[in-house]
Amino acid sequence: MSTATAAIPAKRWARIIPVALLMYTIAFIDRNNVSFAFSGMEKALGFGATVSGLVGGLFFVGYLFLQIPGGHIAARYSAKKFVFWTLIIWGIVAFCTGFVQNLPELLILRFILGVCEGGVWPATLVLLSKWFPLNERARANSYWMMCIPLASIIMSPLSGWILHVSSWRYLFFIEGAFPWVWAILWWFLMDDEPAKAKWVSDAERNYILSALEKDREAIGSSETNYKAAFSDGRVWILVLYYFLMQIGFYGFSLWLPTLVKSISHSGNVGTGFLSALPWVAALIGLYINSNHSDKTGERKKHVAVVTFLGAITLFISTLFGSHHAVWAMIFVILAEGFMFAYNGVFWAIPPLILPEQTLGGAMGLINGLGNLGGFFGPFIVGFLIQSTGGSMYSGIIFLTIVLFIAGFTILTVKVNQHKGTLATNSNVAK
Repeated sequence: MSTATAAIPAKRWARIIPVALLMYTIAFIDRNNVSFAFSGMEKALGFGATVSGLVGGLFFVGYLFLQIPGGHIAARYSAKKFVFWTLIIWGIVAFCTGFVQNLPELLILRFILGVCEGGVWPATLVLLSKWFPLNERARANSYWMMCIPLASIIMSPLSGWILHVSSWRYLFFIEGAFPWVWAILWWFLMDDEPAKAKWVSDAERNYILSALEKDREAIGSSETNYKAAFSDGRVWILVLYYFLMQIGFYGFSLWLPTLVKSISHSGNVGTGFLSALPWVAALIGLYINSNHSDKTGERKKHVAVVTFLGAITLFISTLFGSHHAVWAMIFVILAEGFMFAYNGVFWAIPPLILPEQTLGGAMGLINGLGNLGGFFGPFIVGFLIQSTGGSMYSGIIFLTIVLFIAGFTILTVKVNQHKGTLATNSNVAK
């Protein structure tokens, strides 16, 4: 590491990433805590596993609506303000879920929660793109995306404990209040870009701005309108891959507590703690894969390989079942570790294809349409569980096939890796 490189301050890593990470940790808790409430809801509101899958997945239908607007607002105006008001509104909706008295009310609130959270993902990706150059992007994305496994690590034992001492309604009351608290901290701690942040040193600000300018010159795209961006075949390959991955990921993760309980025969508290272990593996996989990708500058293979490994380990877990619970859990844990490791690297690909002017909206398109897989995955798995008398086997086989198709899909996208550019100054990040 050169003296000049080592001297560049990196305060942005300690400021921007933790604030964004905790914000979306709360979002993911409020989105997925319904998976722990399924058993209580089914008894109280009178529905089965197929409808539970619909309840889990309907979120992603609403999630579609603010994707492109959210990314556009963040790119052209303010990600900070957009996310702040979203925190307030989704907290209200999440809290009110605890009051539902029937299935229609539950479905409506799940849909509205999806709408409220919809623009936050692309808005945050846009915000990170203004703070971290391309040679740091996979790491920045993945450190932020650690919010998802972190949320599950927190949510699993917390939700299990709340259900143990109270009811599924208080699960929503307690966890639905989190975003209101964080909205205040978000407002005072977050800044849209280096030029607006008083806490950034001149050296760090100049490094970020000059590096981002070099990235724009390296990409050199003239596609400055959404019509050109949305007609780019590479964008639609990314949409297809992400759609398939969300079928696999949410089809697995929303039914993870059910799977763990069927393997371990544990109670609510035990299931909660065991369900957290796969997410620890997800943290590790995300960190290792993104760091290696930034080090080499390679993107596609880093996405495809972990997708294939996730499919393989998920399939192997079915070969053991509850008769060999320890081995089954080991491969469930590995499956989550591999399955989630693609995330930070995948979201470093769109900036290699699209210019800054259309990046926010295009990432919203990819995330919005792709996350419809989050509707189909839980619903199809729920249907297969109910159709086979409560067995998870056919659902896992379905998810395995989908993940294999996803892995082959991402290998077909043509991307300029810019390996030299990405590898430059890689030692700057802390």
